[in-house]
Amino acid sequence: MSQTTVSETIFFVDKASRIGLQAQIRETVVSSILAGRLRPGLHLPSTRKLAAYLTISRITVTLAYQELASQGYIQASSRSAYRIADNPPFNTLEIAAPSIATERIDWSAKLRASFIVAKQIRKPLDWRRYPYPFLYGQMDSSLFDLNAWRDCARRALAREDFELMAGDFAAADDARLVDYICSRTLPSRGIRAAPDEILVTVGAQNALWIVIQLLLGRGSRAVCENPCHPDMSASLQLSGADVTAIDVDEEGLPPEALPEQVDAVFVTPSHHCPTGATMPVERRVALLEAAARKDFMIVEDDYEFEMSFLAPPSPALKAFDRSGRVLYVGSFSKSLFPGLRLGYLVAPAAFIREARALRALMLRHPAGHLQRTVAYFLGLGHYDALVHRMRGAYHGRHIVMAEALREQGLVIAGSAAFGGSSFWIAGPDGLDADLLMADLKEDGVLIEAGSPFFARNEGPCRFFRMGYSSIHRSSIAPGVALTRNCMDRLRPRS
Repeated sequence: MSQTTVSETIFFVDKASRIGLQAQIRETVVSSILAGRLRPGLHLPSTRKLAAYLTISRITVTLAYQELASQGYIQASSRSAYRIADNPPFNTLEIAAPSIATERIDWSAKLRASFIVAKQIRKPLDWRRYPYPFLYGQMDSSLFDLNAWRDCARRALAREDFELMAGDFAAADDARLVDYICSRTLPSRGIRAAPDEILVTVGAQNALWIVIQLLLGRGSRAVCENPCHPDMSASLQLSGADVTAIDVDEEGLPPEALPEQVDAVFVTPSHHCPTGATMPVERRVALLEAAARKDFMIVEDDYEFEMSFLAPPSPALKAFDRSGRVLYVGSFSKSLFPGLRLGYLVAPAAFIREARALRALMLRHPAGHLQRTVAYFLGLGHYDALVHRMRGAYHGRHIVMAEALREQGLVIAGSAAFGGSSFWIAGPDGLDADLLMADLKEDGVLIEAGSPFFARNEGPCRFFRMGYSSIHRSSIAPGVALTRNCMDRLRPRS
């Protein structure tokens, strides 16, 4: 190799990767230029030579080179030869570092607050490689219509849509998405709302954080369920409010257990997190009556109501609200895919104005292209078709899993009356579900220990959650059997 020619050995392609071969070649060249490894003027291997080295089609290399040339990273030096461009499209700044003291910073002294207050729910990012992933909230990609999603993303990039999406939304939301929420999503929960009563958020947690910041502070009083999602309890704790965690029963949070002085109550009535218990209509009415009598707000997290295959879901708590005391939080992330991170808040217009102002200070608005893509996916009927497929698949898995749990003698401590996608399991007294989770991982089984969900961790937690949204139906019974065996092995240690 001459000093002016790039060796083909810097290139590598993974033919099993989901990333196309052309994209991999382009990424190699671009990253090497940005890192300074490829200098202007260096000649790249010929298309024929590189194709032979990588054992791929010559046209693949040619198309990759042509795309790099159109972007200005390389330039043609003859009919089939290319070299690194004299002025590639990036800027570098070389700084002569002065002699400055490099003492390490003591971050414990610099940071004025810590937000690491909750025990995290641990989910391996590579969970798909495990044969028995009983993880809650993960998707089964075989049920998702990826071609439909691609079509909706393409539609969102049409000139008219792009010009709207590429502009500054300021604090506004995508009008088409908001219209769908008003006309289709909320009526299915018995809720009526105007566009100025809706705020699009980056998932349900973003909506809950905004609500907490607006309703609570030092000296205020809040109530949450016990157990509840650790992010919820952490957000309440960080608000500075005096938080009371009330134990739930088989019908959710009991209104009669509420303290006399309270400013806001946070509940998951349709599908309690994590037990899945459903609050009956009578108890919902009693909670609303208590709110009127004691003058507190109710924050309703209405996640996973779409997964109703055992019975029709009850109307949302907000459907019974006539005074505006219920602030409603919904999410598309559970029913579409968790990485979507798109939710919404429904509240009186005066509250939404404040919430919109607070959101603008945090992140302006959720990504415009994502909002418009979801709007198309919903409006063209793909969402309803997806929910229909998920209900059918989850119903079958629910039946198989319930039977497997009974056969293995595992105690179901809670499940949604209308369906859902998980079971809350009570292990025997003395079981440490954190140990169980760690040992099962070695067997290829993924579950979620229940300890992060409880406000008071006094000794080992015997509860754990097993989801069935992402596990193949045929893997459920063997995975449950492995769980039973591991529980038996752990008994002397626990």
